Amino acid sequence: MADLPSERLKICPPFTYVGLDVFGSWSVTSRRTRGGQAESKRWAIMFCCMSSRAVHVEVVESMDASSCINALRRFFALRGPVKQLRSDCGTNFIRACKELGMDKIVQKYLSEQGCSWEFNPPHSSHMGGSWERLIGIARRILDSMFLQLKTRLTHEVLCTLMAEVTAIINARPLIPVSADPEQPFILSPSVLLTQKTGVPPPPGDFSDKDLYTKQWRQVQALANQFWTRWSCEYLPCLQHRQKWTVPCRNLQVEDLVLLRDKHIARNCWPMARISAVFPGKDGHVRKVEVTTTDQGNIKTFLRPIAEVVLLLPKD
Repeated sequence: MADLPSERLKICPPFTYVGLDVFGSWSVTSRRTRGGQAESKRWAIMFCCMSSRAVHVEVVESMDASSCINALRRFFALRGPVKQLRSDCGTNFIRACKELGMDKIVQKYLSEQGCSWEFNPPHSSHMGGSWERLIGIARRILDSMFLQLKTRLTHEVLCTLMAEVTAIINARPLIPVSADPEQPFILSPSVLLTQKTGVPPPPGDFSDKDLYTKQWRQVQALANQFWTRWSCEYLPCLQHRQKWTVPCRNLQVEDLVLLRDKHIARNCWPMARISAVFPGKDGHVRKVEVTTTDQGNIKTFLRPIAEVVLLLPKD
C-alpha cells in the first residue's frame, strides 16, 4: 500500500483539501394540496475534509449543475475558501466545474485563493475511499431508516436531520479511545473544528412514537435511530488494515491486459493493450490508458489498475 496523499498530511485549516460526492435520493413532502400531498426528491452532497476527516452535508433539490453550484456556494460561505476539490466524474460535477471556471488549470476563485477541481478516473470509486467510506455507511443507515418510516419527511425536517447526522459523524473518535483517566477527552473532527467536546441532544426521551408528532421531535427520534445504527455498524470497524504491504511490478506501456466488466461473463472480458501510464508522486502506477478494438473500431479508455488484469508483460 502506498503512503497517504500529501493532502492528508499538510498542516492547513479544516476543509482546505476536500473530497465530495452525492448520495440519495429521498422523497419529501414539498407542499400540501386538496387531493393529498405533492412529493419531490432530495439529494445530499457530502464534503469531507482530507486532513481533519470532518464532514459537511448540504441538501440539494436536483442533480443538475445549478444545484451543485448553489451547494458549493453555501459550503464556501460557511467553511471558507478551498484549495482543492476531488470527486468522481459525475456529469453534474464536471458541468459545474466548467461553469465556475475551475477547470484543471488553477484559476482565481473566491478572492486571491486559488481552487482546483481534480477528477478521479472512471470506475475508480476506491480512489476516493476517504469520503466514499463515510458516504456508504451514512447512505446505508439512512436508506434503511426511511424504508421503515411510514410517513413522509418535509424539506425542513430532512435538512435538520442531515445537520444532526453531520454532528454524529463528526463526533466519531479519530484514534483509539484511551483508558488513561488523565486523558478523558476523545479526539474527534468536531473537537478540531469547534474546540468543543460535542453538541448535546435536547433534553427528553425520544422514541418511535415521536415519528408521528411534532417535527422537531421527529427529527430527534430519527437522529437517535441513526446514532444507534452508527455506533453498532461503524465504530467497531475502527481498526488498522494490514494488507498490500509487498510492492508489485508497475503496469507498463505495451502490456497486454484484460478489462474487467462485471456486466459480462469472466471468459468474455475484452483484451486491451496499455498505451499510457500515469505514475503518482511515489512512482506507483494507479491509472492507465488502454486501447482495445470493438467490431473493428479502435477505442481508448481510462481505467484504474484495479479494473485491469495483467495477461502478458511487454518483456
